[in-house]
Amino acid sequence: MGKEERKVTKVSQEEIARQYQFIDEIKELNYQKEMKTEKKKHYYLATFGCQMNEHDSEKLAGMLNEMGYVEGTIMEESDLIIYNTCCVRENAELKVYGHLGTMKQIKNKNPDLIIAVCGCMMQQPQVVEHIRKVYRHVDLIFGTHNLYKFPELLFNAISSDKAVVEIMDTIGLIAEDVPVERKDGVKAWVTVMYGCNNFCSYCIVPYVRGRERSRKLDKVVNEVALLGQKGIKEITLLGQNVNSYGKDLGDDITFAKLLTELNKVEGIERIRFMTSHPKDLSDELIYAMRDLDKLCEHLHLPFQSGSTRILKEMNRKYSKEDYLKLVEKVKRTIPGISLTTDIIVGFPGETEEDFEETLDLLEKVRFDQAYTFLYSKRTGTPAAKNVEQITEEVKKERFQRLLEVQNRISNEINRNFINKKFEVLVEGKSKNNDKIYTGRTRENKIVNFEGNDQMIGKLVMVNVDTIKTWSLEGILA
Repeated sequence: MGKEERKVTKVSQEEIARQYQFIDEIKELNYQKEMKTEKKKHYYLATFGCQMNEHDSEKLAGMLNEMGYVEGTIMEESDLIIYNTCCVRENAELKVYGHLGTMKQIKNKNPDLIIAVCGCMMQQPQVVEHIRKVYRHVDLIFGTHNLYKFPELLFNAISSDKAVVEIMDTIGLIAEDVPVERKDGVKAWVTVMYGCNNFCSYCIVPYVRGRERSRKLDKVVNEVALLGQKGIKEITLLGQNVNSYGKDLGDDITFAKLLTELNKVEGIERIRFMTSHPKDLSDELIYAMRDLDKLCEHLHLPFQSGSTRILKEMNRKYSKEDYLKLVEKVKRTIPGISLTTDIIVGFPGETEEDFEETLDLLEKVRFDQAYTFLYSKRTGTPAAKNVEQITEEVKKERFQRLLEVQNRISNEINRNFINKKFEVLVEGKSKNNDKIYTGRTRENKIVNFEGNDQMIGKLVMVNVDTIKTWSLEGILA
C-alpha cells in the first residue's frame, strides 16, 4: 500500500459549510411545499448491517431533520425512502434487491417520491451497475465515503429528472461536524476510526470502507463531552478494529490512551467498544480495561474459527493457541469479565476436524454469547475463489450443532447470576410489556424487571431471580 493510500484527508470546514447551504435550500423547498399542502414531508429510512451502518443512518437522519423532514413509519406514505445497505453477507444484499423491486409500484403511484440507496453495497461497481439497469426507478445512489455530501446529492436528485449517482473511492476522508440524530437518550455510538487494513480473506469491508483512518483524539473527546452534557450515560466506541486506533496519528496515540481521556469525561457513566481484533489486543489495553472505572467488564473478541489451519486461510494472523493464551491473560487480569465473539461456520475447505476444533475452543473459553454466521461468498474476496466451497446442507448441520453447544454454555454461565445483585443501566420499557423495564449490567447482560419511567437513564441495583439463555430477570434491590 503506497503513501498516497495511507494519507488521511479531513473534509474541509468550507465543504461542510457548503453542505449546510444545501440543507437550507431543501429546507426552504420543504417549507414552501408544507405551506401549500399543510403537511410536512416524511422520510422512511431502512438500515441493514452493523453498528457502523446504524450510526451512519443516525447521521442521515440528522441531516434530514435539519432539512425539515419528519421521520415516518409507513413507507407508502413517505416522500423520501432511503436504504442504507450492507454487503458483508449475501442475505443482506438480497433483501435490498427485494425491497427495491417492490418500490416500483409505489413510485408509479407517487412519481414525486425520491428513492435513494446508499451504504456499503454501493461501493461495489457491479452492484451500482445492476441497480442502474434493473431498478431504473431509483433516483439517488451514493456510497460510504461521500455520506457527508448527502444534502447536495439529494438536492440534485430533487432537481433532476435523471438518476444521480456518485460513488467516491477516496479512502482517506474523515468528515467532522455532520448533524447526528440520536434517538436513544441513554446510550450513543461514537465512531473513533473508519476502515480496515486486515484483509481477512472472507471479508469485503476493506474494499468498501477503505483503509484504516483514526479520528483525532480531541475530536472524539469533545463529541463524548457534548454527549455527557446532553444526558447520555453510556457510549460505545465503534471501529472495524478499534485496537488499531491511533496508529496513523503519531505522537504515541493509542486506543488505551483515548480510553483514559474518555474516562475523565463528566456525565458518562459507562464506556464500551467494538470490535477488537485478537492480533492487536495489547497489554496496555487489557490493563486499561482493568484500571479505568467507567470501562465495562465486557470484551467482544471475534475468533471466527478454532482451527489454526482455517485461521491461516482466513488471514487472521493468529493461531488457536495464540487466541487461547490471550483469553487466559484477559481472564487472569480482569476476573469476571464477560466475553462474546463472532464465529464463521463453513469457511471454504473446513473439514469436520476443523469444525471440531471450533467446538473445542467454545468449550475451553466458555463465551457468554456468540454471534454465529454461515460463511457467505463475497465477490472480490480471496475466499470466494476457493474451489472447496462447503455445501449449504453441511453448513446448516454444523451451525445447528454449534448453536446447541453455545446455548448450553450461555445458560450455564447465566446460572452464576442467580440471587446476586447487579448494577443495571435502565434503557427503557420492554417491547413486550409496558410494566417491564430493561437494561444491561456492566457485563452486557440484558436484565428485565418491574420499574417506572423515572428510572430510565439511571443506574439501579437489581437482584436476579430468573435466568434465560439470552437474558436475566429480577426485582429492584
